Amino acid sequence: MMDARACPDTSAALQEAAREFEFVLVPGRYDSGPEHWQSCWERCLPIWRRITLQNWQDPDVDRWVGAIGRLTARSERRAILVGHSLGALASCCMAADHPARVAGLMLVAPAEPARFEAEERVPAGALPVPSVLVASHSDPFMSLRRAEHWARTWGSELVDLGEAGHINVESGFGPWTYGLELLRRLSDRARGAGAS
Repeated sequence: MMDARACPDTSAALQEAAREFEFVLVPGRYDSGPEHWQSCWERCLPIWRRITLQNWQDPDVDRWVGAIGRLTARSERRAILVGHSLGALASCCMAADHPARVAGLMLVAPAEPARFEAEERVPAGALPVPSVLVASHSDPFMSLRRAEHWARTWGSELVDLGEAGHINVESGFGPWTYGLELLRRLSDRARGAGAS
């Protein structure tokens, strides 16, 4: 399990940002297991909310969007959504559908929309909030070329992790402290965008 003291400045900055934003974890299909970086983050910092679904096996992007919507509807703060794989696609859809409820998006290893018959559902233009897309050269669910395409389409900052697989436990990503630093930078951008 990650020790939050390993990144005290980042942890403190995120806890401060949580006064302004709701931090929401949006796992992909099958949920994120206990050693997945999303679950590690949830244990190490007391800032998280996490969507829940009755059926994590049915990869219907609108089910994921509905779960995000139900969770964020109960908060007075705008959300920074941290989505992985299918969860990243659903996070984009949520931001496009309800921009007033979303402050920023961290899109980690988004899956190719066609894999989930979501080509017509995902936004075809710039996202209305600051976003970062974290991609890999060896992701079996989306090529780097396609990740670059979606980053341009959505107006997202692209972070290239190199040979990082699907950025999950199987690829060696457990605690992933660098990801928390990316999230801190995104929260700074979201704060700046909200002030302008």
